[in-house]
Amino acid sequence: MNWSQLLSTKRLGLETQKQHRDDRTEFQRDYDRLIFSAPFRRLQNKTQVFPLPGSIFVHNRLTHSLEVSSVGRSLGNDCARLLLDRHPELVDSHLTEMGSIVSAACLAHDLGNPPFGHSGERAIATFFSEGAGYWLKSYVDPVNGDHLTPSQWNDLVHFDGNANAFRLLTHHFDGRRPGGFVMTYSTLASIVKYPFCSDLAGDHQKFGFFQAEKEDYCKIAQELGIIQKSSAPGTLSYVRFPLAYLVEAADDICYEIMDIEDAHKLKILSTPDVKELLLAYFQPNRRDEIAQNLKQLDIDDINEQVVYLRSCVINDLEGECVRAFVHNEQAILEGRFEGSLIEHIDDIPRHAYETCVQTSYGHIYHSKDVVDIELAGFRVMTFLVQQMVEAVMHPERAYSQLLLNRVSRQYQIRALTLYDRLMAVLDYISGMTDVYALDLYRKINGMSFPII
Repeated sequence: MNWSQLLSTKRLGLETQKQHRDDRTEFQRDYDRLIFSAPFRRLQNKTQVFPLPGSIFVHNRLTHSLEVSSVGRSLGNDCARLLLDRHPELVDSHLTEMGSIVSAACLAHDLGNPPFGHSGERAIATFFSEGAGYWLKSYVDPVNGDHLTPSQWNDLVHFDGNANAFRLLTHHFDGRRPGGFVMTYSTLASIVKYPFCSDLAGDHQKFGFFQAEKEDYCKIAQELGIIQKSSAPGTLSYVRFPLAYLVEAADDICYEIMDIEDAHKLKILSTPDVKELLLAYFQPNRRDEIAQNLKQLDIDDINEQVVYLRSCVINDLEGECVRAFVHNEQAILEGRFEGSLIEHIDDIPRHAYETCVQTSYGHIYHSKDVVDIELAGFRVMTFLVQQMVEAVMHPERAYSQLLLNRVSRQYQIRALTLYDRLMAVLDYISGMTDVYALDLYRKINGMSFPII
């Protein structure tokens, strides 16, 4: 792969249209389209890890996405500067805009996540794989013989927010506007962390695009020169678009370090434990420097001390990931690079990061508050999916008609094919906020009534 081809301002759905001429670059326009969009605003009411804030503010999907975007911009800008020193002939290419591309992609990376985070993803997937929706695997329409192909079934039982983000950004739900957000090819490719179809999802449940958007990704990959992998007949797999590594690194840095800070605010982790976790990222001389800075800045508040340590960790991790990316540039462009950038940083910060991951899984993600919201979210999501699937399968029923009348016309809830109808249900439900999903759950169950 080569940078001149990889970084393109061509827009999916508007390939032949002339580009706008204003002070913004095309990639900055991507960023602006995202940040002013309704799906992005809805992230403020979607769970990141902890229950949505009460008296103590913790991260939601929106604040997380903004922070990831900020780190991603730094990663992209710093990588571009070093790569241009190595490849001065690319000074007039879009390599100089790498920071803008990564920043926009980071802003969009969680747009496809359903309500209640990973619990919502699991609820949708297991509804089909082991729940009330399993019968659809072998269903054949008695009128027209329509049924789900094995690949379409895999889309449902491996439902994943990553693939759903690509769908949201490329899919034109109502058929009136081509290309959904009409994003640039390079920004779209940057959000696809797992560039293969659901047939290859395996036990890890991750994949990059649904069958409905497979042709879109193939089109993008061909245009940008992304290398296609050899895979089993009927499956589709590519190497990663290079900037997807930077998007992943920004996400890895932010969610792991910010989860530690949130856990400290919620008193899930003690101050000594958090300080030990964060100071472990640094060499002894760097630790002394940080301690001296804390004294000079006269930071007495414990939370502010943690914030300062966190900022130092993020800054150092960003620099480490930049070095890993630039050092492995050739392997990345040839599709030989394995793992994430975090796995290729120096030993001390890498071991410290792994310790944070272990702490998060042992003490944060299994804490009572987190598990309680996952249990409630799982029940809410399973119920909503079941009700809506039954409605689209039996639209002639009176109750089904009431449910379907609640759905916006932008969703193809009455599509001709079974697959498209089921995907429209998931489009509708995954686009909800936590609060909206819970409110709808209560209304359908008669637990609350609109005030008349």
